Amino acid sequence: MRHVLEASRAPGRPLRTAALTLLALVAFAGNSLLCRLALGEGTIDAASFASLRLCSGALVLVALVAGQQGGARWRGAGSWGSALALFLYAVPFSFAYLSLTTGVGALVLFAAVQATMILAGIRSGERPRALEWLGLVLALGGLGVLARPGEMASPAPGLASMALAGVAWGVYSLRGRGGEAPVVATSGNFLRAAPLALLVSLALSPHAHLTVEGALLAVVSGALASGLGYVVWYAALRGLTATRAAVVQLAVPVLAAAGGVWLLNEAVTLRLLVASLLILGGVGVALAARWRLAPTAPAAVVAQP
Repeated sequence: MRHVLEASRAPGRPLRTAALTLLALVAFAGNSLLCRLALGEGTIDAASFASLRLCSGALVLVALVAGQQGGARWRGAGSWGSALALFLYAVPFSFAYLSLTTGVGALVLFAAVQATMILAGIRSGERPRALEWLGLVLALGGLGVLARPGEMASPAPGLASMALAGVAWGVYSLRGRGGEAPVVATSGNFLRAAPLALLVSLALSPHAHLTVEGALLAVVSGALASGLGYVVWYAALRGLTATRAAVVQLAVPVLAAAGGVWLLNEAVTLRLLVASLLILGGVGVALAARWRLAPTAPAAVVAQP
């Protein structure tokens, strides 16, 4: 993994940056697939999935930081505020996939993350252009399409749970912007968030059920798709501007939805297609408007997982 970080620092390596970016995006889309596969098949309960995901992610990240940085630099890294945001993302994310399909869940998460970050910018004094407002309205309209009652409607509790996860991840992303050692900070945040998830598992232990398959899917999600996925993403960010990093994340819900159709035999509905066009198109419009203001801004984006 050290070679991944070193390769991303080398100038004039656009192909390596593209490869790292694609690998990270596949990993993040894989989190939705793994969670839906585990919970949809009933191989594990939602609280146990979240706990195993955070615990395995923490172990991998701490091991990487300790091996690369030497000693125990991860001690004291991160913050309880960011860990709480991470916890409030991971647990509702798992519970949402008890009822949502992979594509719907990924779309709601993506829209909530982006809306949170855009609204935070407005609250901090940014003056968005008309196109940015249009993009935000379109994206929120896409969420409305998914939530509208009717045939093939997604369950409201699942949508609300995933929206909460998206808002929490947006907050986590905002808190992590500008950090000098993001992998180190992420390891500390995972280490703090894991016990919080374990408390939820303990509280819901009468409803717990766990199989070897379910536990394996949760560990793969935490150790590979989350832990190593973040390391690869932070490496890719060294070759991306903030706008490009945000734009490529449009691919995450698309990859997740495609994976759900291909691997889990999920249906492609008209509602999902319309919502996808509104959400991805709206975020794309907002990003295009922002790119015209600062096309070469340095990358400071934390990807949605």
